[in-house]
Amino acid sequence: MPVDARIVYPDDRILVAVVPSRRDWEFVQTERWYRVPVRHAPSGTPDFDWLAFYFTSVFGDDRWAIHYYCAVLGHELVTRRELIPAEPDHPRACDWYYKLQLGPLQHKIPPIVSNRWRRLTFVVTTGDRFMRATDVTELLNPADPGGKRFVILKEL
Repeated sequence: MPVDARIVYPDDRILVAVVPSRRDWEFVQTERWYRVPVRHAPSGTPDFDWLAFYFTSVFGDDRWAIHYYCAVLGHELVTRRELIPAEPDHPRACDWYYKLQLGPLQHKIPPIVSNRWRRLTFVVTTGDRFMRATDVTELLNPADPGGKRFVILKEL
């Protein structure tokens, strides 16, 4: 089946990841990869079926929501310096990252929104929860220990 014809199955593993800047979104759109720092990666990284993108406040009216997702096609283990060679002296240049290789972007309609501001890094969920959700909290299954993998840095 062609990659762009894939569908999300109920048991698929989905990683929801924050997109903190427009530059990071450019990497996703044009270079077809997303980086996950190894030292902060949720359990199961890099073996996810899908990656969904949670937009921060820099995205204006699209902020605090998931509007896009895509298939994870593969991965590499690389340093930040290899990922972003234009920043060889960055403080984390020698840190290790999973470089997730991505398929075509798909729109999440309706988007999954956060009804109140949350600063999060990762949410691990399943295909059935992802496809039904309209609010970020619906991605979690409190009865399932795997559904509690919702990393919040700060919540107001």
